[in-house]
This record gives sequence, C-alpha cells and structure tokens, in this order.
Amino acid sequence: MLKLIAVLISIITINYNDVAGLKKTMTSVLGQTYPYIEYIVIDGGSTDGSKEYIEQHKEQLAYWISEPDSGIYNAMNKGIDKARGEYLLFLNGGDYLYKTEIIEKVSKLLLGGKDLYYGNLLLDRNGNFVEAKYPESLSFSYFYYRGHLPHPATFIKRNLFSRVYKFKEEFKIVGDYDFLVCAVCKHNASYEHFDEFVTVYDTTGISGNPEYRALLLSERKRSLQSNFPLFTADAERLLRNETMLKTKRFKLLSNLEGKPRAEKMNNYWLKLLTKIFQ
Repeated sequence: MLKLIAVLISIITINYNDVAGLKKTMTSVLGQTYPYIEYIVIDGGSTDGSKEYIEQHKEQLAYWISEPDSGIYNAMNKGIDKARGEYLLFLNGGDYLYKTEIIEKVSKLLLGGKDLYYGNLLLDRNGNFVEAKYPESLSFSYFYYRGHLPHPATFIKRNLFSRVYKFKEEFKIVGDYDFLVCAVCKHNASYEHFDEFVTVYDTTGISGNPEYRALLLSERKRSLQSNFPLFTADAERLLRNETMLKTKRFKLLSNLEGKPRAEKMNNYWLKLLTKIFQ
C-alpha cells in the first residue's frame, strides 16, 4: 500500500483595524479544500471588531492573538515563531486566496522540497483586476531593477528563516523583499515558479499605496547597499551606462560611426581639442 504524504502548510494573517479585509482573508483560508493547513492570525490590538470576529472562529485557528505590535514585520515574525508547518504563506488582511482548491493544488508541488515556490497575483485596483506574473528564473539584476517576489503567493520553507534570518523589523515596507533577495542571491535558496494565480492582492495596503512610493524605494536601496555593497556599485554604474546608451545624442553618434565623412569630422575635432588643451 502506498503511503500518502501530506505537507503541513502554515498560513499567517496579520491585521490591524481592517475587519472587512480580515473577513475576506479568513473566509478564503477557512474555505480551502486542503485539510492540512495550520492557520495563524496575528492582530495588532484592533478596536474595530476584528478581535471579536477572530474569536468567533478561534476553534478553526491553530493560534491567534490580539495585542499591540511595533509594525508589519514584528507581527509577521510573531507568526513565524508560532508556525509549525513545513511551508509558510503570508496572507495579510485584505488579501484572499484566488480559488478554494489552490492550496491543495500547490501542496503537491511542495513535495519537491525546494526552499521557495512562488506563483502569480491578481492585483485588485478598486475592482479592476490586473494580472501580475513572475519570472521562471531569478537573478540579482532582476531584484535590483525593481523586481520582487510576491509574498502573498510565495510558499517559504520554514527552516529558511533559520538559515537566513527573520524579517528585519526596522523596515516599514520592504522586510519581505529584503529577506527574499538575500535568500536567493546570498544563500542560494532553491526555488520554482508555478504559473497559477494564488492570491488576489489588495493594492490599498501600504506597499501598494503610491503615497509610500518614495519610502519603498529608499528602503529597497538601503537593503541592497547593506547586503550587496559591491554589487550595487557595479549595478549603479551599469544603469548609468544604459541610460546614456538610450540618449538621442549617443544614438546619433552611433549612426555616424562607420561613415567616412563622419569619421573625418570626428578626427578633426579631436585634433582641435587636443591642441586647445595641450
């Protein structure tokens, strides 16, 4: 007789004063067809009825708490500390799973044992849904040029937090980006992309809010310079060169190269400049 293997998956939801979003999130998790889900809810001491809603469903939760925290990543780290699943998925309040059978479908992939498995998102922009798909192959240049992995669609092996570190709590927005770029580019975490929509992502959250764009870019830069100082110096130089290559002046000079008359003019001006600055 074949022995059936099931992967325990910990889904962690953090929330603060967003009872409407929390209901969408919890309903999507509690309605999954996959039975081996450890559901953890970390609430930041909400006063809008969130705590009462969580209490109504406490029998279906592996763990929950409602108390003040110091921010998003402090709350997510609390969830990591309580998780016992082989893989963790962070599904924050307002985000919800795309289909009732998506976790069951993904669970079969997780048997491959890689450190990271990531799918795609549907971005909810005030009722307009936009597809966000992610690449099969990852590199430092992908992360540097504003690429990222979607934490609401990324299943992270729990022991990876021991090998790398938990989310850095000094970040307001990019703690998950910082963790994932270090996991892949520093610690050589194994990964696999699967072409499925996992989560509908609420873009009204802090990371999707245009008002916080400057802070997001500033934190990303700080993360990269802290972890990859030599790489970022090279990347910045390459970016400047790439910008120059796209200028009209450079394109014009490139078009002139190889033309006899243009070469004579260039040589003339070089000789003239040499005499002037001797």
